[in-house]
Amino acid sequence: MNIERVDLNLLVYLDVLLREKNVTRAAEHLGITQPAMSNILKRLRDAFEDPLLIRSSEGMTPTERATDLQPRIRAALDGLNQIFESQEDFRPRSSSRVFRIMAADYAEATLIPALAKAMRTESPGVVLDFLTPSDVSYRDMEQGKVDMAINRFTEIPQSFHQVTVWKDTFSCLVHRDSPLAERFTLKNYLDAQHIWVSKTGMGVGFGMNPEQSGGLGWIDQALGRLGKKRKIAIFTRHYQMPALLAENADLVATLPTRVARLQAENPKLVVRDPPFHIPEFELKMAWSPLLHHNPAHRWMRQLILFTARKIIEDEERSAGLPRPAVPNLPPLDRD
Repeated sequence: MNIERVDLNLLVYLDVLLREKNVTRAAEHLGITQPAMSNILKRLRDAFEDPLLIRSSEGMTPTERATDLQPRIRAALDGLNQIFESQEDFRPRSSSRVFRIMAADYAEATLIPALAKAMRTESPGVVLDFLTPSDVSYRDMEQGKVDMAINRFTEIPQSFHQVTVWKDTFSCLVHRDSPLAERFTLKNYLDAQHIWVSKTGMGVGFGMNPEQSGGLGWIDQALGRLGKKRKIAIFTRHYQMPALLAENADLVATLPTRVARLQAENPKLVVRDPPFHIPEFELKMAWSPLLHHNPAHRWMRQLILFTARKIIEDEERSAGLPRPAVPNLPPLDRD
């Protein structure tokens, strides 16, 4: 076995599996799903060319190879833990650590400005390096080269940890002088020309084809369920573009609501609810198991969730609505 080709996270998983002797309990301990744990067990069996755990009347029983491996793996992990325990605790006030965060354009427009402001207060020496989805692969994340990804994921490796940052709906931007501003019906929506904007997937994109509406995302999928199709005139991957393009009276931009609200003070534009139902989506933060217990990484995840919670609370306060249900996060560890 070539160790350079082996995901060393598998040793952590195997250690827990051999201790719990139960796939479901091991998954709960590691904070991943049961199907993800089953998939990991399959990878372990392939890597060691041994069943490792077999079903018996008493549950899952380790094979002879697994019994031999268990103390050696435990010793290896203990040695690695000692290496990490020798590091000083993360001190945000004095840290100059670089966090590399893959953030889709949506997250950069809505979450990142507030995060950067919070960072200047909580840890002014920390450096934030934001990458685009085209810059990063899941392999980069798995190896810990990228601290985390903040995106609207349609798929993600099951072994990754993830948490919902918030949920969002969709709104439309139209020119104030457009007839659409007063009569924003489904018929008028479909008669208009549209701006498509999105870049959520990982890896390099290769352009869009208006004829392939099935792969255009949430909005076009929602229209497809109605047997409808919009006329897309412009494709873009940047949320800064629609506000400029929508100043043309015959164009409509359908965007996540938090992005559309950024144009609330623009005198030339108005925000309208879509004339059909589009399911809400989740902005998620995902990271590799390799970084899950790192003190600095835990602190950054906590700060991101605190920032998102404050944005939600400020929105609800401005709208005069009841406070939303948000996660009960512990106080930030400031030093």
